[in-house]
Amino acid sequence: MISTTWAVLYVAVLAAFAGYEVIRRVPVLLHTPLMSGSNFIHGIVLVGAMFALGTATTLPEQILGFVAVVMGAMNVTGGYVVTERILEIFDRSKAKKGPP
Repeated sequence: MISTTWAVLYVAVLAAFAGYEVIRRVPVLLHTPLMSGSNFIHGIVLVGAMFALGTATTLPEQILGFVAVVMGAMNVTGGYVVTERILEIFDRSKAKKGPP
């Protein structure tokens, strides 16, 4: 049990450092496509959280599954809102029209 906990903690810390280094080195021009791809992955995470909630049998599992679904939904929604706002900056059809 303890060795499994240490292994999980090790993998989580390693993933955090690797993710930070990868994101830090992404050029500014690629941030919008990267956000699009990460929104897709967050959608898959949300489906996994819903599956975990659906198969939960004890109260702590149900609470943890519910929290995971809520946080996953907030993450997906926020990602799409941010991506939409970024894409509006580069929308050329609005820029050509000018003020009304």
